[in-house]
Amino acid sequence: MLFDATLRRELSRGFGATLVVLMTIVVTMFLIRMLGLAANGVADPADVALLLAYTVLGHLPTMLSLSLFIAVVVTLGRMYRDSEMAIWFASGVGLSRFVRPVLRTATPVLLTVGVGVLVVWPWSNQRIAEMRERYEQRSDISRVAPGSFQSSRDGSRVFFIEREGESAGVGRNVFVLSRDGEREAVTTARAGRVEQRGESRELVLDAGHRNERDQRNGAQTVTSFDSYRMQIDAARAAAAQSRPPKATGSLALWNQDARTAQGELTWRLSMLFGACNLALLGVGTSATNPRRASNWNLLFALLAFVVYYNLVNLSQAWVSSGRTSMAGALLGLHGTVLALAVGLIWWRDHAATIGLSPRRAGAST
Repeated sequence: MLFDATLRRELSRGFGATLVVLMTIVVTMFLIRMLGLAANGVADPADVALLLAYTVLGHLPTMLSLSLFIAVVVTLGRMYRDSEMAIWFASGVGLSRFVRPVLRTATPVLLTVGVGVLVVWPWSNQRIAEMRERYEQRSDISRVAPGSFQSSRDGSRVFFIEREGESAGVGRNVFVLSRDGEREAVTTARAGRVEQRGESRELVLDAGHRNERDQRNGAQTVTSFDSYRMQIDAARAAAAQSRPPKATGSLALWNQDARTAQGELTWRLSMLFGACNLALLGVGTSATNPRRASNWNLLFALLAFVVYYNLVNLSQAWVSSGRTSMAGALLGLHGTVLALAVGLIWWRDHAATIGLSPRRAGAST
C-alpha cells in the first residue's frame, strides 16, 4: 500500500540520519574517555581502538532505541506541520493506523536491540575486562615507556626508565620512588628486570643506591647495593576475581539466583521492552499544532526518554537490592508505559468524538 511504503521510507531515512549523528557524538565522547584512561595508565595505549570498538558495540542498543524514537517523533511531527496528517485524517485514516508501518519499520531495529543487549553487551564487557586484566597482570616496570614516569597500580611507587636494555624485560638506568607509611625511599640502579617467584613477582635491581628517609624524625639512610629485590605483586589478584554480572552471559544470569544477576537480567530485558514501548509512545507524542513554529513535542519526547531509562536503571537497583522481583519490575514499569502509549494513541483518535478535543471545546463556547 502507498501509505505504508511512504511512511516506512520516511521513517527509515530519519532513523539512519539520527543514528549517524548519535554515533558520531557517542564515539567522540568515548574516544576522549579512552584516551584519558590510557594517559592515566589504566588502559594500554595500543588497545585504545579495540576498547573504543567494544564500548560502542555495547552501547549500540541504547543508540538504536533513541534513534528509532526520535525518527518516529520527527517524521510524524513533520507530517503534522505540513498538514499531511490532516489529509490522512480526513480520508478516514486514524492515528492508530500508523502503528502497523511504524512497527514493521522498527522490527529489524528491535531484533538488533535484542541481540545487542542479550549477546553483544556481555560479550563486549567480557572482552574489555580481559584486556584490562591482561594489562594489569603485566608488571609495573614493563608498562613504563622509556623517558616517562609511570605510577604503580596502588600508587605507592613511581618508576622511570631512561632507556630499554638489549634484552626483553630489562630496563637501563632505573629510578624508583616508593612510599611506605611515613618512610620515603629513592632507589636508582643501572639495570632492572622482573623475576617470577611462585605467586609473587619481584623487581631485581643491579648496581645502584637507595636513599631512605623517615619523615617523622628526618632520619636518612643511604645504601649501595650490587643486587636489590623489590616485591611488586604479592599475588595474582586479577586471576582470582570473578566476572561482574554485566560481563556474564544472559543464559548464565538466568540460571543464577543472586540478586545482582537478576538485576542485570532485568536491565537487559528492560532495554528490549523499552525500545518497543518507545516506538509506540513516539506515535502518540508526535502530534503538534501546524500553526506553531516551535517543536515542543520533540523536547517532550527527549524528556520522556531520559525519565524512562532512569526508571529502567532504578528498577535494576531495586531488583538487585531485593525490594522487588524481576517479574514485578518488568510488568510494573513496562506495562505502565505500554498502557500509557496505547491510551495516548486512543485519545488522539477519539478525543473529538467524546468531546475532549480542544478545538471542539472552543467551538462550543
